[in-house]
Amino acid sequence: MALYEHVFLARQDVTAQQVEDMTARYKGVIEANGGTVGKTEYWGVKTLTYRIRKNRKAHFSLLNIDAPAAAVAEMERQMRIDEDVLRVMTIRVEALEEGQSVMLQKRDRDDRGDRGFGDRGFGGGDRGFGGGDRGFGGGRGGFNREDRGPRRDREEVSSNVEGE
Repeated sequence: MALYEHVFLARQDVTAQQVEDMTARYKGVIEANGGTVGKTEYWGVKTLTYRIRKNRKAHFSLLNIDAPAAAVAEMERQMRIDEDVLRVMTIRVEALEEGQSVMLQKRDRDDRGDRGFGDRGFGGGDRGFGGGDRGFGGGRGGFNREDRGPRRDREEVSSNVEGE
């Protein structure tokens, strides 16, 4: 049997409970056709990069599958019939990932607080680009005119060029 990572997107209108029920239903399809589902993860509602069937957001779910190709094909066929499923993607892998997926690790990291670029002069509040009268940034890592030192006159620069 082959190993697969399968991600599907469900419409934002459905509830998280309905997505869990759909996951259980498709897990049953795999098991009925001789395969096993090692891990299921619900990644939550995420904003889509572009609209898919007039939806701007979707529920994301991952299934780690160990099954024959026919079982995966049957599951995908049923998903394409389901109007609540927007998109599916199945990838054959050499080994299944143990533990949390990268998406869940990312969500845990994001939950730790706002550790973005706000304190480095790249955005956020009064520190970002165009921070009022402060020039580019103004925060600790921003670009200020005061950081340059005094400005040399043009005559001084032109005399250096002629003297070379």
